[in-house]
Amino acid sequence: MGNTETDEIRPFTYHASEAELDDLRRRIRSARLPEKETVSDFSQGAPLATIQKLARYWATEYDWRKLEARLNAVPNFTTEIDGLDIHFIHARSKHEDALPLIVSHGWPGSIIEQLKLIGPLTDPTAHGGTEADAFHVVIPSMPGYGFSGKPDNTGWGPEHIARAWDILMKRLGYTRYAAQGRRLGRRLGRRPRRGPHGRTGTAGIAGHSHQHAPCRAACDRLRRARRRTGSRRALN
Repeated sequence: MGNTETDEIRPFTYHASEAELDDLRRRIRSARLPEKETVSDFSQGAPLATIQKLARYWATEYDWRKLEARLNAVPNFTTEIDGLDIHFIHARSKHEDALPLIVSHGWPGSIIEQLKLIGPLTDPTAHGGTEADAFHVVIPSMPGYGFSGKPDNTGWGPEHIARAWDILMKRLGYTRYAAQGRRLGRRLGRRPRRGPHGRTGTAGIAGHSHQHAPCRAACDRLRRARRRTGSRRALN
C-alpha cells in the first residue's frame, strides 16, 4: 500500500455535544470514591475531602463552553505527520520580524496551559514589550493528547516527536525557529539536531532547568517573554 500522507493543513474547531457533557458529569457524580484516610496529611494520597471537592467542581461548576470559546478563538489546525493527525494552534504575530516559536506542553498537560501566552508573545507591544520581543507561536498537542491522534504502535518517543515538530515547523514555512517546553516538552529540545529529514531548524531552546542556545538571541528573547508574561511556570 502506498503512502497517502499529504502536507495538507486543515482548519480545526471543536464543539462538544450536550450529550457528551451530560455523560461526563454523570460519570463524575457516580464515581466510587475510596474511604476516608486515616491520617491528617497527604501521606496516604489526596484526602477524601479534596477529591470530593474536585469532583463537585467538575460536575457542577466547571464551564466547558467558556473554555471551548477561548480555544476556538485562536487559529486551530490539524495535519498528518508520519501517519498521525497532529493538532496544533498557529498564531502569527503582526510584527514582520517575529521569531517562530514552537511550545510543547508537558506530561501530564495540554495546550490549554499555553493559551494565556499567545497574546503576550504574538503582540508584545500591547503587553509592555517591544516589536523585538514578538513570536509567531505554534502550540501542538502531543501524540495521544487532546485533539491529536493516538498512535497505534510504539516508537512515538521524544526523538520521534521532535522530528515531527521539525516537519511541522517546516511545513508552516519556518526553516529557523526557537523551541520551548517543560517536563516532557523540555526533553524534545534535547533531541539530536539531525534526523531522517535532515538538520533541524532550531535556533534556540529554553526549558525549566537548562538552556541550549545555538543562537543566544533566541533564548534572550525567550527570557524577556518569560519576564513579561509574569508566569515562570507557563514559559517553563
